[in-house]
Amino acid sequence: MRQDPAPLTRHLRVHRDRGHTVLEFRGEIDIAAAAEIAPHLDRETGRPGARIVLDLGRIEFFDCSGLRLLYRARSRVLARQGQVGLVCSHPLTLRVLRVTGLARLLPPQPTLDAALSRSEAAPGPV
Repeated sequence: MRQDPAPLTRHLRVHRDRGHTVLEFRGEIDIAAAAEIAPHLDRETGRPGARIVLDLGRIEFFDCSGLRLLYRARSRVLARQGQVGLVCSHPLTLRVLRVTGLARLLPPQPTLDAALSRSEAAPGPV
């Protein structure tokens, strides 16, 4: 059952959907936003067996600080035998993910529904 996003910060909303914790990034994700998001991200990704979806559907700007957040989240979740998925359809952000190689480690899905469906079908880490 989906719950309304909880406004943790102006750049991050967290909600549950189909047994997953969805971390919805919003607005401009730069060094200042990353510092604001990091403690909440660490709390959510520090749980054993967490099922996390990182949703970039509402971002307007994304720099290397955002890439560090994604990589950190992925590493923390997988180290605790969890699953992690990514939602991204913005062409410039997808390009950055591909150029940096992060798209290979954390393959982006075009919608939240696609990411959740992929996760439900996958036996191991997404």
